[in-house]
Formats: sequence, structure tokens, C-alpha cells
Amino acid sequence: MSDFNIYINPQCSKCRIALQALNEQGEEPEIIKYLESPPSREDLSQIIDMLSGPVSELVRKDRNFKDLGLDGDQYCDKESVLSLLEKHPELMQRPVVVRNGRAVIARTPESVAAILES
Repeated sequence: MSDFNIYINPQCSKCRIALQALNEQGEEPEIIKYLESPPSREDLSQIIDMLSGPVSELVRKDRNFKDLGLDGDQYCDKESVLSLLEKHPELMQRPVVVRNGRAVIARTPESVAAILES
């Protein structure tokens, strides 16, 4: 993992907005299309360790999550989230920006700005 990454799904509007916001600030992170190249368990572990919020926030509890018959209460600790995202990378919340030892789920302009302040 490099020092400055953005994990995106190019089909996701929030991902495109976050990437555009970074580029407008003159920032050029390494772009990782996580559905094509899922992060390793080690990379996921590092991301989790760098997040400031609950580990459960890294899991998308969307329709796909429900269709798989999963229970959000079972994915509140690091090991369960690692196992889930290793098996179902499509359930990783997006976009995730990693910079200077910090990670944020960059779904808002404020979260993109916060990672640039570090």
C-alpha cells in the first residue's frame, strides 16, 4: 500500500466526487479499483487500524448485504469485518482514502477535506 490511496468503484458517484475533489486540490492518489483488485487481508487490517470511527462503518449494509442474509450486529469487530470483506469485497464502504497513516470513508466533501489536512 502506498502512502496515498483512494479505493473506488468507478460506477459510484461518491467515489467520482471524492476523486474529483482530490484532483481539484492538486492531489493525485494511487487509484485502486477495489472490485477489480480487492485489498489483501493485510491491507484491510491496516485500513481498519487507520480509521477513526467504528470498524463496522467499513461494511456497506446495503441491499446486497441483506440479500446475503447477513446481520449487521455480527460485523462490529476487526476480525469479523476482515473475514467478511475478504470474502465479499463488494461490501466495502466506498470511497476510502488513505493518506499519511490515516484513513477516512470519504463520502462527504468534509471527509475529503479532513484527510487533506493531515
